[in-house]
Amino acid sequence: MTTFKEPTTRETRTHKLTISEILELVSDGNIPLRFTAYDGSAAGPEDAEIGLTLKSPRGTTYLATAPGDLGMARAYVSGDLDAVGVHPGDPYDLLRIMGDELHFRRPSALTLASITRSLGWDLLRPIAPPPQEVVPRWRRIAEGLRHSKTRDADSISHHYDVSNTFYEYVLGPSMTYTCAAYTSENDTLEAAQENKYRLVFEKLGLKEGDRLLDIGCGWGGMVRFAARRGVKTIGATLSKEQAAWAQKAIAEEGLSDLAEVRFSDYRDITESNFDAVSSIGLTEHIGVHNYPSYFDAIKSKLRVGGRVLNHSITRPDNRSHARAGSFIDRYVFPDGELTGSGRIITEMQDVGLEVRHEENLREHYALTLKAWCKNLVDNWDACVAEAGEGTARVWGLYMAGSRLGFERNVVQLHQVLGVKLGPKGEANVPLRPWWEG
Repeated sequence: MTTFKEPTTRETRTHKLTISEILELVSDGNIPLRFTAYDGSAAGPEDAEIGLTLKSPRGTTYLATAPGDLGMARAYVSGDLDAVGVHPGDPYDLLRIMGDELHFRRPSALTLASITRSLGWDLLRPIAPPPQEVVPRWRRIAEGLRHSKTRDADSISHHYDVSNTFYEYVLGPSMTYTCAAYTSENDTLEAAQENKYRLVFEKLGLKEGDRLLDIGCGWGGMVRFAARRGVKTIGATLSKEQAAWAQKAIAEEGLSDLAEVRFSDYRDITESNFDAVSSIGLTEHIGVHNYPSYFDAIKSKLRVGGRVLNHSITRPDNRSHARAGSFIDRYVFPDGELTGSGRIITEMQDVGLEVRHEENLREHYALTLKAWCKNLVDNWDACVAEAGEGTARVWGLYMAGSRLGFERNVVQLHQVLGVKLGPKGEANVPLRPWWEG
């Protein structure tokens, strides 16, 4: 390990630091990858297989004016910071090394003065972020209150209306943008996604002739799975692009008499008395403070004895701050919020839904994300042509980072099964789990 000592007062006044020297100063001196910069400086092992290249002063400005994951994301998405030894569609190995072995520290006032003098004020003036970034939370108030119908629609559109063609490349034939359920690590993505829908279907106890409401239905994968088995299904999504794609797929499969996907807020569905409600990947978007009204709305749509399956990303505890980090909030899921499965179960119980089962599919989501990254790598040129390199870089960074998060238990994926009891506590479910795992 090399150690770069902090400058003395005399050195602060006389020595102009290189970019690589600045990196060594703000880290613990142990650079586990090869770093090179546009000023000709370098740090880290020369024989490292994985590295970073800072290509321009603009990248330095991004890094210096938004420290942490947001600054790194800006420099990377803009192309000013390049990964070496990994594909931009799957920078997992780079993120793993950085997370495990690259540790930053708060520099002293003397060191900050030296860094500031070396960079110069021109590089420390904030500049416009890449176009893929949305405005910060405090500026979104003009778009409506957080998790109002209007603001939720805008947030969903930002993420899901990128391009149906782009999603076809990344998600594969299933067009399913939620955690799959693997029977083994050797399963194909398509088999695991089909297995996920089968798992939800069986947990809900659906049978031919039943009625299902699928809220946050995406491109209609669950809707079509249920309709193929004789279940009359309504899906709702706030993405106009998703709704159009789903309706076309429904028609092409000849399922129009059983299935429908609406471009609609789940709160605007007027039908009720459903046998089951599935919510697969929606809870992350609605806001934790809206959980009571959300689960109460679901309960109001169910018949007595009806079941709900809530499938969502969660935190590993119920104490952490609900809001997403800067990169996720500004580039991926604006206004997204996560909490622990305990909070979800509590809110379901408090509106009168009896929780019958829950399970954590954390490792399954890591495998799902790995498969999506592979699809992005395999279809990189087509994805760039469709959505632009900046957007493709956002997706590679987001999915690889999320995979690492699920592996390291930073986030989890929980399915929670509830039932709307009868007036005398009737649940009408088998005594033991009735589905295949």
